[in-house]
Formats: sequence, C-alpha cells, structure tokens
Amino acid sequence: MNDLVGRYFDAAIAHLERVREEEADTIEAAAALLAEAISEGRRVFTFGAGHSSLPAQDVVYRAGGLVPMNLLNVPGMAGVTMMPAPLSSALERVSGLATATLDLTPATTGDVLFLISLSGRQVMPVELARYARDRGLKVIGVTSLAYPGEVPSGHPSGTYLKDHCDVVLDSKIAVGDGELTHPAAETTFGPVSTIVTSALMQAVVASAVGRLADLAAAGDAPAPPLFRSGNVPGGTEWNAKQMADNAERIFYTY
Repeated sequence: MNDLVGRYFDAAIAHLERVREEEADTIEAAAALLAEAISEGRRVFTFGAGHSSLPAQDVVYRAGGLVPMNLLNVPGMAGVTMMPAPLSSALERVSGLATATLDLTPATTGDVLFLISLSGRQVMPVELARYARDRGLKVIGVTSLAYPGEVPSGHPSGTYLKDHCDVVLDSKIAVGDGELTHPAAETTFGPVSTIVTSALMQAVVASAVGRLADLAAAGDAPAPPLFRSGNVPGGTEWNAKQMADNAERIFYTY
C-alpha cells in the first residue's frame, strides 16, 4: 500500500478510537437529549456550514435514521453548491443571518439543534447557538476544542460555539484539518474531520435509538421512528407511513 494511503487510514482510525474513548460520556449526554426530544414529540434540526454540512446531512432522511431529523438548510452555506464557492465562507461571517434563519423555522422551546462547526469560531455558528438557546432549544455542538486555544474567535463577543451549548462533542481535529505532510507540499493535507464528525453524529443517533427501543421493549413507548432502505422490498411503503405518522415533525416533504 502507498505510504500516504496507509498513513491516512491510520490517522482516521486513531481519531475514531480516540473519540470513542474520550467522548463516551458526551455522546451519551447528547443521545439522552435526542431520545428525550423524540419521545416527547419534539423537533430535531441539524446545521453545518461548508463541509460541516455533510455530517449534518448524513443523519437526515436516510436508511436506519430517525425520521424526525431535519436539515436546517441555509442557501449558500453548503459551500460546494455555491458559485462562487468562497461566498459560502463569507456568509458565515454575516451577522444577523442566524437569527433570521431560525425565526423562519418552526423551531420552538424543547426542540433540539445539532450545530456542527469544526472551528466553532465564525459568526454564524456562534450566533445560531446563542439565539437557539435564547429561544429555548437544546443545542448540541460538534466542534474541535483545539481551535479556541489557538485561533481567535471571529465573533465580536470573543466566544466560540462551545460556549453556547448544552452538550459539546469534541472531534479532536487539529487546527488546519490535515493529517498528512510531504516535503514538497506546502501545507498539510488528508483531512479526517468529515469521517470523525459523521461518526460522532451516527453514534449519538445509535445510542438514542437504543434508549427508545429499550422503552418500547418495556411497553413504555412506541418503537423508535426509523427509516428503512428504499432499495429493499416494502421500504418505500414503510417510509411513506413513517413520514405520514410524523408529518408534524418533518419539513423535508409535503
């Protein structure tokens, strides 16, 4: 195997093993909030800007996923879908966009917002977290706590995403998000943030589903609302019923 390929896989696996061990308690804390919201009929939203939008999308409307998970989609924030792409980075620094975004959603007290930002330093994630908590939402931040110690906040308050969350999941990603080096390359490369952050999100969902399934097995609650693959017999029909049963909590269908 090419040395760089091996080093990349080693780095990704090492990060996954580290967050599995060091973030076990925070994963369970986040899962408890998610399971509570689902069992109480609350809404759940996910948001990430740039490439942080990928883990946010990964838990929405997918096989094996919880039905009432909604992507908080701000036009232009996904990065690679915006032309020119640098405009998405500029939008993260616009004050007032976060409050306008949340005001135009049905989010309310008791709902849950997963807010993903690798650095946690830009205006959008900080303002969105602050405003969401002011609105009574529970905020679960997924970020790297390496950044606050090395990179100044971009928000006028000097605070970071981590300062405005009920639970913080630390991805442990180093500043710069590059695990590999080469003598002739002028910067690091080989990012693992998407892999690690998606794993954190899926781990939280898995634990929450387990909590809900335990309640169902004891006869204290219905089965957790889960999607099936649309590529297996009956999957499409199953999913249509799930969406109908949870219509008041989902906003990606009509």
